[in-house]
Amino acid sequence: MTERIVVVGAALLDGGRLLAARRSAPPELAGRWELPGGKVEPGERPETALVRELREELGVDAETVDRLPGSWPLKPPYELQVWTAQLRPGSAAPAPLQDHDELRWLTPSEIWTVPWLDQDIPAVRATLPRLAAVPPDA
Repeated sequence: MTERIVVVGAALLDGGRLLAARRSAPPELAGRWELPGGKVEPGERPETALVRELREELGVDAETVDRLPGSWPLKPPYELQVWTAQLRPGSAAPAPLQDHDELRWLTPSEIWTVPWLDQDIPAVRATLPRLAAVPPDA
């Protein structure tokens, strides 16, 4: 049995909006949108990995808030786990530094205006109740 490898995704929330990132690589994923994040390294806590990945991919200083219930299968042996997260005070604005060429803050009414990666759709759906619960300009 192959051990699962956790991929962490960030439901990065800000003022009632969710950050979406458009993939630029690999070619089979380019142009599709995802929750930013990446693989958990051996011995690393998922929350620590997510903060590191957001710093590397987006140049932001963020903190995890809580984990969404469940996990979603990716290409074996990978499994997606998603945490809500927020930018820390004084953080730089997100920028597409690695593996992405565009970022968008999406309101609840805009969530389905981008072509999400198939494997991210269930996680985005799980994020919606939390997104709706965050008042604008919170």
